Amino acid sequence: QLQLVESGGGLVLPGGSLKLSCTASTASGFTFDEYGIGWFRQIPGQGREGISYISRYGAATEYATSVKGRFTISRDNAKCTAYLQMNNLRSEDTAVYYCAATKSRRVEVPREDKYDMWGQGTQVTVSS
Repeated sequence: QLQLVESGGGLVLPGGSLKLSCTASTASGFTFDEYGIGWFRQIPGQGREGISYISRYGAATEYATSVKGRFTISRDNAKCTAYLQMNNLRSEDTAVYYCAATKSRRVEVPREDKYDMWGQGTQVTVSS
């Protein structure tokens, strides 16, 4: 299975930018490009919100309405890493951000039940 580790979170001013990374280590013959990658976020006391998806080779992407036009998902399979570039951040973007991996080929805003492997999360705080 993949093991996923997020990084790049932190404190940023409203209107600022952050770039999150999701790096995978593999074992037992699994390879990074076997998986689509999704990004989710969770505010304390609420469920996880799927915000972006990228297909195995990056040809297809999808975004939730809440982040479309501000966030960009990408991946570099040679580095076993996916990214989430977040621009024009707002206070309501404050959350713990998670990446996750799926074998599903469906191009859609991520649904939690479709994802098998998860990172530990990274905190993003947007505040002045």
